[in-house]
Amino acid sequence: MSAICFQAFSRAEKVMAKVGTASVRAPGGIERFLAVAALSVMSLLPITELVARQFKLSGIPGSTVFVQHLTLWIAFIGAVLAAQSDRLLALSANTFLPEKWLPRVRIFTCAVGGAVAVCLAWASLQFVLTQREAGFILAAGIPRWVAQSAMPVGFLAVAAYLVWSASPRMRWRLVAALGLVVPVALAAGPHLSGSAALTAGIALILIAVFLGLPIFATLGGIALLLFWNEGLPVASVPVETYRLVASPILPSLPLFTFAGYLLVEGGASRRLLRVYTALFGWLPGGLAVTTVVVLAIFTWAGSGVTILAMGGLLLPMLVKAHYPEKFSIGLINASGSLGLLFPPSLPVILYGVYAHTDISKLFIGGFLPGLLMVLLVSAWGVFQGVRHHAGRANFSGVEAVRAIWDAKWELAIPALVLIGLFGGFGTLVEAGAVTVLYSFIVECFVYRELSLRRDYPRVAVECTTVIGGVLLIIGVAVGFTNYLVDAQLPALLIAWTHAHIHSKYEFLLLLNLILLLKGSFMDVFSAIIVVVPLITPIATAFGIDPVQLGIIFLANLELGYLTPPVGMNLCLAAYRFKQPMTSIYRATAPFYLILLLGVLLITYVPWITMAPVRWLGGS
Repeated sequence: MSAICFQAFSRAEKVMAKVGTASVRAPGGIERFLAVAALSVMSLLPITELVARQFKLSGIPGSTVFVQHLTLWIAFIGAVLAAQSDRLLALSANTFLPEKWLPRVRIFTCAVGGAVAVCLAWASLQFVLTQREAGFILAAGIPRWVAQSAMPVGFLAVAAYLVWSASPRMRWRLVAALGLVVPVALAAGPHLSGSAALTAGIALILIAVFLGLPIFATLGGIALLLFWNEGLPVASVPVETYRLVASPILPSLPLFTFAGYLLVEGGASRRLLRVYTALFGWLPGGLAVTTVVVLAIFTWAGSGVTILAMGGLLLPMLVKAHYPEKFSIGLINASGSLGLLFPPSLPVILYGVYAHTDISKLFIGGFLPGLLMVLLVSAWGVFQGVRHHAGRANFSGVEAVRAIWDAKWELAIPALVLIGLFGGFGTLVEAGAVTVLYSFIVECFVYRELSLRRDYPRVAVECTTVIGGVLLIIGVAVGFTNYLVDAQLPALLIAWTHAHIHSKYEFLLLLNLILLLKGSFMDVFSAIIVVVPLITPIATAFGIDPVQLGIIFLANLELGYLTPPVGMNLCLAAYRFKQPMTSIYRATAPFYLILLLGVLLITYVPWITMAPVRWLGGS
């Protein structure tokens, strides 16, 4: 779900297998239990509130507050699970280094990551102690600091697992553990300030980034150094982390993600593929169009989910139908992010939360731009299908009806989500919880392809691991951007823009270039947190509507998934199809140019975004 690589390319896998550091350990019983319990309770509490409101009952006292703080717990439980299973997200997979260097490099990056995590744990502890002294109450007499204690405990556990995963040999783990002593020594010693100390610290982190340092440690480490150099409380970082992660709307992120995982694991993708094959398979390029539509539908569950879960199913089907393998890989790769603008896209929700933009208007404004991107890729698929005489299925009305009937419960989900989002029946979080419950009932008790005892806990743990890794990144990223705002960087950028950029269209062109560059190495969630505060005031000065800015921003980052060198879809496609990155670049290049055309149309023809908003959004 981000423009980053899982450290899982084949070469890295072979080397890590040798040193024993990339083997995925089974999460411990405590972490698994907490993950399943927290996600299950979080899914049920909003529904109780929704039902209670409909029947004018009192509901559970403090339910909304508990759900918000369960998001905080899920973030750190998932982060611990990700660290434990060596799945913290990083910008580099180390595939460019000689194999003999990788064990030492890993010790170094784990030491740096562990040191940053310890610093974040200490800063979080200062924040929690302050909250304890203030005596704030969460709800039902429970002190707020009890819920917030997940932060220092979680960061400390992440540090411990990073050190443990540095090497299979105890002596090298002890060497990595020496990195944890550095922040303790700095905290106990005299305060070091000045540009030299700051430059040295940031340079160390950037070197570690190049070698595979997790993204959370990159952003968190630089933020801590900046605050520390200014003599400001480092607790400012966890304060901002808490403020974002425990916000009222953010619980919808893990809820919609969980619903997506339940659907994919329950076989919904297979049934929907049958539906669209029956409906479109007889057309020229019908299977290509089907691939585009099905993958776009599941993008809201995460771009990585669609490529990893469905790529192995779709590629053999496309090749068997006489589509070239190179084209087929590019099609799957490009289609893996096409649903980013459709409800209930998680990046759209996060953007709305962080940019203070109406989420319903963002979804309305994103419909035509999202449809444009789907149509552009589908048209190329039709052209290639005709060119290569791709196989076409004979249309069968009986098969179409049977396929639709078989998938009727899952075909109803978009309507369920849209009614929940725009029908006024509940909040965004409640819509997410209803989607989880509906998906759970359909997959476990209607289709019975998801076992409550065997599969449900596994899916909940997997979802918590993925969402925890993402929330950990955006949690520390917001502390970094808070420093940039305090340092008046937005004001400086506005002044520079007014001095050098004299047209709204010049600004939009510069924005396109910056966002494509950001999307090539930064995941969409981090990009939202880091970049939005910087560009929003500039866009306002040029009279760009907040909804249009949001759709431009997200469309560019959607294309960023495909931007070399390490756009997320490029990395995942290389991993899933066992192809070198250069082959993935070549396969994706035509689709990149097609989608770039779509991004430019979305950017410079505001009618595509704003017309539906004016018609339906009340503005």
